[in-house]
Amino acid sequence: MEFLNPPDWPRPKGYSNGIAARGRLVFTAGVVGWNKDEVFEHADMVGQFRQALENIVAILAEGGARPEHVVRMTWYITDKREYLDNAREIGRIYRKIMGKHFPVMAVVQVTALMEDAAKVEIETTAVVPD
Repeated sequence: MEFLNPPDWPRPKGYSNGIAARGRLVFTAGVVGWNKDEVFEHADMVGQFRQALENIVAILAEGGARPEHVVRMTWYITDKREYLDNAREIGRIYRKIMGKHFPVMAVVQVTALMEDAAKVEIETTAVVPD
């Protein structure tokens, strides 16, 4: 995996500008922060974010991928202010679950997600090296 951050650009914080990779592709659907029984144990974004990342790691493992294989993440959030107010805690949780691996990312605020109680939904793409 090669991180594509032009040398004369400011270093991105918490993500990469681009990644080049070869290997087996593993994708996740949009993953929300409910447990394996499809029950939301947390009403807040932070709790749902933690659960969503744990769910993603479990799904990736089924495809032989680990967090360090993730090359792309798209986060859909329902409340930009709640996200920004909790950015430090979200970052801490991210590093605890995903490590200090920062793929390309986009965070998009949406008016709603398909699951009414969901505050965050994350899609990922991983590349397991050949």
